[in-house]
Amino acid sequence: MGLLTNKMEREELKAGDHIYTYRAVFAYSHHGIFVGGSKVVHFRPEHNLNSSSSSSPMESFTSASSSTEDICPTFPDCGFRQPNSGVVLSCLDCFLKNGSLYCFEYGVSPSVFLTKVRGGTCTTAQSDPTDSVIHRAMYLLQNGFGNYDIFKNNCEDFALYCKTGLLIMDKLGVGRSGQASSIVGAPLAAVLSSPFSLLIPNPIGVATVTAGMYCMSRYATDIGVRRDVVKVSVEDLALNLDVKSIEQVEEEEEEEEEEEEDSDTEFVR
Repeated sequence: MGLLTNKMEREELKAGDHIYTYRAVFAYSHHGIFVGGSKVVHFRPEHNLNSSSSSSPMESFTSASSSTEDICPTFPDCGFRQPNSGVVLSCLDCFLKNGSLYCFEYGVSPSVFLTKVRGGTCTTAQSDPTDSVIHRAMYLLQNGFGNYDIFKNNCEDFALYCKTGLLIMDKLGVGRSGQASSIVGAPLAAVLSSPFSLLIPNPIGVATVTAGMYCMSRYATDIGVRRDVVKVSVEDLALNLDVKSIEQVEEEEEEEEEEEEDSDTEFVR
């Protein structure tokens, strides 16, 4: 890894690493936590695991690649997930899907962060110890990570939480994801810099101003500098995300089935 790229070799992998690979000809990146033993815990849209339908362009890319996924011939537990959960355990090969391997960087300086033009590659936030990272990933594999949301709760958000334990309390803005910040920040920077085109006749100057605003908007939404983040234990995560645990969902489904059976019995009477 270096200033220009976060690409790494498999031999460099360590348990607890936040890794990612690019999909759909570098259109977006998919993130996960390497937990050792050639296994990765990652977060995907739940409906993409069961069907090919999707509601957004990025999810369509994911759906097309995941819905046709064959059973892993190497690891029997590859693809394990709990019902009603998008958190999946995959082997490294199935996670990468022939793509290159990249390692997300933590604790980078502001200057290094700003030089990374593409979001979703690094953060100024510090990573927690490896044991804590793996504990969060494995706990969420069993208990879920809420509903997938391309802007507020995606695969990068999952990996960032596993590494830092930080949760954004502002539910109205974008999540922890650098990719989401880039998607929002690029058009925002273009809009904000448009008045400068009247003051700066040189197109290169306008482009420089736009690029600077884009980088600053990304930096302002980084979890390492935001003020609306709090440390949340993984055991309390469901409560803070305002989502139901897998056990709660199953209990409610059982209650609904019992109510339906009771109503059918009363109807027969």
